[in-house]
Amino acid sequence: MDKFGNTALRWTSPDKTMWAWIAIAVGLLIVYFPTFWDLFHGLWGTERHAHGPIVFFVSIWFFYFKLKQLPTYGIQVEPLPVLGWPILIFGLLIFILGRSQTLLILEVGSLIPVLLGITLIFMGSRVAKFLWFAFFFLCFVVPLPAFVVDAATLPMKTAVSFATEHILYALDYPIARTGVMLTIGQYQLLVADACAGLNSLFTLEVLGLLYMNVTHHESPFRNFMLAVLIIPISFIANVTRVIVLALITYHWGDAAGQGFLHEFSGIVLFITALLLVIATDGLLRVLSNKFKKSPQAKSSDLKV
Repeated sequence: MDKFGNTALRWTSPDKTMWAWIAIAVGLLIVYFPTFWDLFHGLWGTERHAHGPIVFFVSIWFFYFKLKQLPTYGIQVEPLPVLGWPILIFGLLIFILGRSQTLLILEVGSLIPVLLGITLIFMGSRVAKFLWFAFFFLCFVVPLPAFVVDAATLPMKTAVSFATEHILYALDYPIARTGVMLTIGQYQLLVADACAGLNSLFTLEVLGLLYMNVTHHESPFRNFMLAVLIIPISFIANVTRVIVLALITYHWGDAAGQGFLHEFSGIVLFITALLLVIATDGLLRVLSNKFKKSPQAKSSDLKV
């Protein structure tokens, strides 16, 4: 028995409480279905927030992935309703406020304390601690305010335009830039929000953090550096995309640049980013191994 009078149990199988979890899932679906319906048919349908559905479905999968690991790690289930109920009620109040005032940041963000409260009520703090990264992961689902997106997007658009201009100019292409407008030959290209890197930055950062958590990198240095380096990786990938679009438009015309090949350039972006993430992770693995070996080498030298 714990100090709150709850019996400490070892997690055995989720099948024993399957119907309880189905009831909870149905309740969450009823409450949040209108919210996500509005997102899918509104904000997430725009290019600026196109990363939203990707992050959302990855978050669902990640919760399932972590819950399946509970038997493997033998996490003890110690229900903590004394703490769980206040957090759950707080989350529901935030949801009501956000829904009534059409504040998506509160409406969607309330899902985090609601899920945390449910976890504490039925499974306790040990399970909640084990799922900490899943809760953190949900933060990326919450839509950012427009002024934050605008403030982050404009410098990125300018930087991508600047880099594209100088790279193509160095390759002897007739290109000029005015703000975020590129003129190559007889064509003009506007570097839009979707090409600025914010969408891919969010998506790549989320997938990079997921990759680190799933692969269980033990080196804090490696995890930290990979998370930080995803930012320049995203920038390089977006510059590559804009260069590809500029070259397609220059050689095959505006129709090709804005048609199927425009969408295909998005695939090029993520392939480029994926290759850069893999290469960066490999380089960090080598550096991390050297960092680990260096203290041992020094100690062995002292022994000699």
